[in-house]
Amino acid sequence: MSCFSSRSGINFDAQNNKPYIMDKISTLLVPFDFSPLAEKALDYAVDFIGLKTNMKLVLVHITETPESDNINTRFEEIKLKYSKTLRSPMECIHKAGSLTDSVLEVQKNQQIDLIIMATSAPSDSSITKSNTSELVKVADCPVLVVPNTSDDFQLKNIALVLGKDEINNKEALSTLLDVARKFNAKVHVLTIENEPGIYGYSSTDEKNENLLEYYLESFYKDHMFIENKDVVEGISQYVTEKEIDLITILPSNHDKKNSPSKGKLTEALTLQSKVPLLAIN
Repeated sequence: MSCFSSRSGINFDAQNNKPYIMDKISTLLVPFDFSPLAEKALDYAVDFIGLKTNMKLVLVHITETPESDNINTRFEEIKLKYSKTLRSPMECIHKAGSLTDSVLEVQKNQQIDLIIMATSAPSDSSITKSNTSELVKVADCPVLVVPNTSDDFQLKNIALVLGKDEINNKEALSTLLDVARKFNAKVHVLTIENEPGIYGYSSTDEKNENLLEYYLESFYKDHMFIENKDVVEGISQYVTEKEIDLITILPSNHDKKNSPSKGKLTEALTLQSKVPLLAIN
């Protein structure tokens, strides 16, 4: 197969003139504080890597001060626990500082392709932000959020949530294609009709449809339009009815012009989703 690279960084099969993605996600980062919640994220990451790939897994333990009792010993115990599951040795890093800044620094220095974090729904419904939701908004790479309510690892059906705007991040679609290929998962595209307008028939919709068919190939299953004034509720109902294993959103797809809703959907899904959420930035 002969391939060439475009300016966007996407490789193409020259014979078929199609996107050709291989090992786009090769290094994963898990912020790890040794809690049951962090262990859930680590277990998800290990399952995501699987037994037959050489993906690299990096753990970062973040504390307020450089000192941390027995951190190396605890790291070695974690490494030993997963040594027979991972083909590539796990790397562990200890950093002092704030969670977001430290994670972003490691992400840049280690050339991380995907951050995986676990989160729990806040007991107070008035809470609209968390460390995880803030990280999702500022990270320069995809972030996969695993809720503590999610079941055992499974990735057969992916829901890509799109609004009315034109998709301008084709690189994000290539990342989604990489995930779909790895697990042979079907991608179901969902648009929630939460305000008056024409859905599914505009020139923008046609452009988006062509891009979805082109970049997602045979993994693209369908595109559903559902009326619901509450976007999060509509997504949640769809996820339950269609047995969706992963929700995907494209935050960088949104227009950067002022809008009261920018970032709110990302925060709401990060806090409320019952299944893992992949934000491809």
